[in-house]
Amino acid sequence: MLQPKRTKFRKQHKGRIHGQAKGGFELNFGSYALKATEPERVTARQIEAARRAITRHMKRQGRVWIRIFPDVPVSSKPTEVRMGKGKGSVDFWAARVHPGRIMFEIDGVSDEIAREALRLGAQKLPVLTRIVAREDW
Repeated sequence: MLQPKRTKFRKQHKGRIHGQAKGGFELNFGSYALKATEPERVTARQIEAARRAITRHMKRQGRVWIRIFPDVPVSSKPTEVRMGKGKGSVDFWAARVHPGRIMFEIDGVSDEIAREALRLGAQKLPVLTRIVAREDW
C-alpha cells in the first residue's frame, strides 16, 4: 500500500478540504480519467482497491496512472479507551482530494473497456466522480 517513506512530523492536524483543486485537474498522461466532484479523504486501501479493480477489468492491457498519494497520517485511539493520555497512534494514511482533482488516468484500451474499468474503480472510492475523456477537452 502507498505511504510516505519518511515525514518531517509523525502526526498531523485533521484540517478541512476547502475549495477546488489548484493542480492536477487536467489529463496529462492517459486518454480517460476519473475526476473527483466532491471533497473527501481517500485512504491508501481505497486507492489500492480502485487500482486493482481498474487493472483487473483491463486484463493488464494498457496503462494506469495514479494521480493522488496518501500523505496525511490519520491517527485513532483504540476502542474502549478513556479520554486523555495524548493523541492516538497513526492508524492509516489518506490523501486529501479536492473537487476537480484527477485521481486515475488510463490509456491503451478501447472506449467501452476504459469507461467500465473507471466505473468499477469509482465504486471502491468514497468520492462522487465523473469519467472524463481526452476528446471532451
